[in-house]
Amino acid sequence: MKSNTIVIIYGILRPNGNNFTERKNNMDKKYKPIVTVVVLVLLVAVIGIVSHVVMKYVPSTEKMDLNEYYGQVADGEIALILGTEKLEDRGLIDGDRVYLPLDVVNTYLNQRYYWDSADQKVLYATPSELTSVSAASEAGDQVWLKDGTVYLNLSYIQQYTDIDAYISKEPYRVSIQYKFDNIKTVEVKKNTSIRYRGGIKSKIITSVKKGTQLRLIEELDNWDQVATDDGYIGYIDKKKVGKASETTFERNFEREQYSYLTMDEKVNMVWHQVTSTDANAYFADATANMTGVNVISPTWFYLTDTSGNIASIASADYVAQAHEKGLKVWGLIDNFTQDVSTTETLSSTAARQNIISQLIQAATGVGMDGINVDFESLSEDVGIHFLEFLRELSIECHKNNLVLSVDNPVPEDFTSHYDRAEQGRVVDYVIIMGYDEHYVGSDAGSVASLPWVEQGVQDTLAEVPAERVINAVPFYTRLWRTTGGNVTSEAIGMDQAQQVIAENNVETYWDKTTSQNYGTYDIDNSTYQIWLEDSQSIAEKVKLVSKYNLAGVSAWKLGFENSGIWQVISDNLN
Repeated sequence: MKSNTIVIIYGILRPNGNNFTERKNNMDKKYKPIVTVVVLVLLVAVIGIVSHVVMKYVPSTEKMDLNEYYGQVADGEIALILGTEKLEDRGLIDGDRVYLPLDVVNTYLNQRYYWDSADQKVLYATPSELTSVSAASEAGDQVWLKDGTVYLNLSYIQQYTDIDAYISKEPYRVSIQYKFDNIKTVEVKKNTSIRYRGGIKSKIITSVKKGTQLRLIEELDNWDQVATDDGYIGYIDKKKVGKASETTFERNFEREQYSYLTMDEKVNMVWHQVTSTDANAYFADATANMTGVNVISPTWFYLTDTSGNIASIASADYVAQAHEKGLKVWGLIDNFTQDVSTTETLSSTAARQNIISQLIQAATGVGMDGINVDFESLSEDVGIHFLEFLRELSIECHKNNLVLSVDNPVPEDFTSHYDRAEQGRVVDYVIIMGYDEHYVGSDAGSVASLPWVEQGVQDTLAEVPAERVINAVPFYTRLWRTTGGNVTSEAIGMDQAQQVIAENNVETYWDKTTSQNYGTYDIDNSTYQIWLEDSQSIAEKVKLVSKYNLAGVSAWKLGFENSGIWQVISDNLN
């Protein structure tokens, strides 16, 4: 019984061979699709992970289309890269000759190329001579006038301008480097690529080798924006370059430098308003009590027409008397003739040369020591012509040992076209007319508050070397009258101002905000206000000369001063 049970159990546990195989085959058929799906899913997952890794961490090798990068260039044109900037402007190319638009040259490279539209020529003023190149209607010469646009031959630009030029093809492009002092650079540590954008998936603009020096535009977290000398501007992996440093590139370009006729001592100058030949005879009386002054500037010249003719009341006897008193004489020319357009006059080369010729002849004829240019209220459109006038005048002044000075308003945004920086390179002295903060037609206020004057000095020094900047102070003030909301004023001298104060029993007090004595009074339903120019206020302004190491001081005008002001100036000038 026991053995039979075992047999039965054995029979139950071990089926016969055919049944087992059949059942196994059935199970294989059932689960094989599932296994296949699982494998496929895993494979897809692996591929996805690999693809993700590739997409995220493997750099792109795709090259940037340079025609897209530089913009389409038409036949006969060439793309322009100036420093670290791609321009929309196009140059011209004819064979191996490259031409740049005059406006681009003046804006970025050298502003002294002056287009004379009347005579169709380009003028260039060096410190010692004025050169001229006529424009041609076809390529080949130095100046090409095409479709109303003036282009300069690259070789002509390089004659007077310190630049490096890199010319490339496909597409045609020229890269101009013109900044070489204190440039931020980085050096490539290993061969790598510059990309269009920051990121390894961005398209490649160009490849750079280890040791290449790149101009640094901007530092980002992981990428630096850089530029190559030959005109590729893009991004490089920060790990592939060294730390930023300041670099000054060695140059062998030699340009003619301006030399300046400056005084060994501080300039102590006064303007003398002379309106007729008869007035010259009163020189001795006008200067009788004057002390400490070493330069006098009589108002002798003014424009009479747009052809550049000038009126002159210059006097050799006046100059002789001035020299006997130890004074230099800088004759002043102004543009105050209302019916003579300064723009029309100075925009004509013939008119400018006529002015200069007459000025030099008059100056040398009477023995003057210098010329003072007082062209005021210049509109923006005359700016370039005024600068050219100064360049051309400087040449002739220095040939004749004449000091050239120019008067400027206190810098404001709307007077940027005076371009004091360029003036400072060309003339001997730049004079700040530190007055007319408030003027006829303005609200009541100081003629020259100290903070306003000092700001004018600081702004000028941002453009002009201190040793050739003269700060001018007013000998006049304004008596302001307000009646029923209507504001009027008159300019009065120092003695007259004190007389007004005394006659009206005005109590004045020191106004710290203006550094002036201030007074006010009421008469006949009118309110009067005055910010005094006196020994205290003038002293504070003259102190700016030593504070900023300026070249000196000037004053408008002789006859408005009181007898003690000369000593005040002398005491505070050095």
